[in-house]
Amino acid sequence: MLNTVSSLLQHRFGVNYTPSKNWYFCFNDWNAGDIARDLAVIARLGADHIRVMVVWPWFQPNPRFVSPVHLDRLDDLMTMAAAEGLDVMPCVYTGWLSGYRFDPPFLQDEDFYTAPAWADAQSLLLAALNERMHAHPNFLSFDIGNEINCCWKTAPRKGDAWMTRVFSQMQASHPSKIHVNGVDHKPWFQPHTFSPRALVAAQQIVTLHCWPFWTGAADRGGPLDKPYTHLGGAKAALARSFGEAAHKPGWIQEFGVCGTEMPEADIPRWTEAFVTTAIKGGVSWFTWWASHNVSRRFDFHPFEYGLGLIDQDNQIKPQGHLFRELADAYRGKPVVLPASVPPPPDTPPENRDVSATWNWMQDWMAQA
Repeated sequence: MLNTVSSLLQHRFGVNYTPSKNWYFCFNDWNAGDIARDLAVIARLGADHIRVMVVWPWFQPNPRFVSPVHLDRLDDLMTMAAAEGLDVMPCVYTGWLSGYRFDPPFLQDEDFYTAPAWADAQSLLLAALNERMHAHPNFLSFDIGNEINCCWKTAPRKGDAWMTRVFSQMQASHPSKIHVNGVDHKPWFQPHTFSPRALVAAQQIVTLHCWPFWTGAADRGGPLDKPYTHLGGAKAALARSFGEAAHKPGWIQEFGVCGTEMPEADIPRWTEAFVTTAIKGGVSWFTWWASHNVSRRFDFHPFEYGLGLIDQDNQIKPQGHLFRELADAYRGKPVVLPASVPPPPDTPPENRDVSATWNWMQDWMAQA
């Protein structure tokens, strides 16, 4: 396992774990053998870490109760991952996942970010997870939640204050870890729940979710054009400009494409262009979404089914082999950070809207 602090400026590669059998419903219908087989193949991808979703209403079905059975299953997953040399980042308040809302079945009329009753329930879940993580040397750190701003929206001043409180609780129990807030693209593109300056300041490594399709890259070019291939590097530059932090490490925590949006044969080419451009832009860590394809017997957006580097039979796909080549080539090597805040314009977009943000990023792409 890599020391988290010392590895901030070394390249790391991992995946967001999507179980091959029964998706994340597996936490309710546990089969340790299936999970172990998945993790063994993930290790063969050259991954050194996984990001795991703690689906909130299953782990905490009542504001005063956290399920010990689900905590035990997370313990099992952590232990099996350690056997494969994988660090694990659990996402704590996961109510948003693969286009679905998994709201806890309580406190629906209370303000998520300010109500004392919500704070108490949130603290109970975090305390239960904190206690379990002490037993696992491969605990990487916590993510506050998976794109939590998609479920619970508020004014950035409220979101920033809430984020500060949650980070302080995480640091109190695990002070050596690098806790993060894995929001989607919206807070970077427009006023939305958390301010970009606070996101840069509060995290030792800035997490970025870089989905070409969902951010609108397809409206600005084809799958192998710069809006698609250079999005990761451009968003890292954007974050640094907001934070006036040229040397802040960056983590592309979610990225991926599938055959629904481009020819399957182009996916390895896109992956190589995306990763190498982001590396030139000073990005440290890369975590692909997702590890495995999803069964079509479940009802998801068409994109969800084919995003894996591995198919449902645990066979590595061509983009998975390319991912392994990139991981082998760069893993552990020092990150080369930009000498200064990004090239002109070196200040963030004047207007906080999608159009102005894309114009700013395309100016960066033109010089990359």
